[in-house]
Amino acid sequence: MKHLFKAELNWASSPNPEQSASKFYSKSHKIVIEGKPVLNVSAAKAFKGDPELYNPEDLLLSSLVSCHMMSYLYVCSQNGIEILEYSDNAEATLEVNPDGSGRFVEVLLNPKVKISNQDKIDLAIELHTKANQLCFIANSCNFPVLHEASCEAI
Repeated sequence: MKHLFKAELNWASSPNPEQSASKFYSKSHKIVIEGKPVLNVSAAKAFKGDPELYNPEDLLLSSLVSCHMMSYLYVCSQNGIEILEYSDNAEATLEVNPDGSGRFVEVLLNPKVKISNQDKIDLAIELHTKANQLCFIANSCNFPVLHEASCEAI
């Protein structure tokens, strides 16, 4: 079974008198996905982008965090675990080479979960491994997606 996702990107050069002597291009652009609000994107500040806009690195990390959570909720529902709260403070490590190329070398997810049943804490922590195996985005990455999960019952 295959699913097709589409995104439209449009960019045009805009004159910037302050940058006219250099080879500077604005990195800001819009991504349109049918039926959804326009996503304003730029490069990361470190790469001369607009720091107030999302950048591709933000979006990749956000996709991993979101996909892991949804996969985790799915496997918990299959195992009779009631999730009361879920949060994550994820980090992505990007290495840039001297030639300007680069890549993510690792993502660390830090999910903190609150469940209703004290007896299922160990299983709830173990299920992050299964969620990682099911995550569409993590399965599409060529770098490790690790997790340091914690869980408590309330």
